[in-house]
Amino acid sequence: MWWKVTAIVFVFLVLVIAVAIHYGKNRWRSDTRNLYAKMEAVRISIVPASYDPRELEGLPALVQRYFRKVLKEGQPMVTAVNIDHTGTFNMSEAKERWVPFTSNQRVATRRPGFVWDARVRMAPGVTVHVHDAYVAGEGILHAKLFGLLPVMKQPGTPELAHGELMRFFAEAVWYPTSLLPSQGVIWEPIDDSRASATITDGTTRVELVFQFDTEGLIRSVHSEGRYRDVDGVRVAIPWQGHFWDYEVRGGMLVPLKGEVAWLFSEGAKPYWRGRISRLSYELAE
Repeated sequence: MWWKVTAIVFVFLVLVIAVAIHYGKNRWRSDTRNLYAKMEAVRISIVPASYDPRELEGLPALVQRYFRKVLKEGQPMVTAVNIDHTGTFNMSEAKERWVPFTSNQRVATRRPGFVWDARVRMAPGVTVHVHDAYVAGEGILHAKLFGLLPVMKQPGTPELAHGELMRFFAEAVWYPTSLLPSQGVIWEPIDDSRASATITDGTTRVELVFQFDTEGLIRSVHSEGRYRDVDGVRVAIPWQGHFWDYEVRGGMLVPLKGEVAWLFSEGAKPYWRGRISRLSYELAE
């Protein structure tokens, strides 16, 4: 008789867990939709509606070369883009503990914003959902087990907003019309392979150094200080992203693979490696 009771309890627990997971997924989808709506509410029209090479006049030569390489005259400006990624994420501070993730990302180019909606598989059957976002000038970073149980949440500080706007700016290689001077980007020369670029949204200002290869394409972006949480304190640490495997998407030449790393005194610590499986652009008319 005891085995029947045990079986009933087991089935009951399985049903409770299944219901909780289903509820968590639905709740997470609702939270994601709310972030999308908030981002859409602050979008503004893009001017001009298409790329004119004449706006490159006065830019550093290697920056002009980049735009002529990745854009064609008359390319419509990207207003929004949906991106699907697959890849791995390093969950360990001290060693290599790479776990797989899949994600969907919605980007609005003006006002700049994005919502990264990721599923990180910590173990078979155990998934953590992550929102990493920049919406209406606010940085957002939180994670929930099964989309229901909070495991991490960063407070919405100016430092977090700075880091999230930096991510938007670095990832503009996937929506390169957003790097044009007409979109508010200020370029300054550094040397024969590097140029600095600055973007401002509200009170948040971000500067990145872009490294160009011999073909004229952006191969890396670098910051002397992106904020990360260290024992509960936001600390600015050098940060870098690499991009490669360029292909034409939406009429533009964009990279499909990348890696992101913190640059500690003892060396680079990669924490994100991914590839783009889908790019779907919305263009100005």
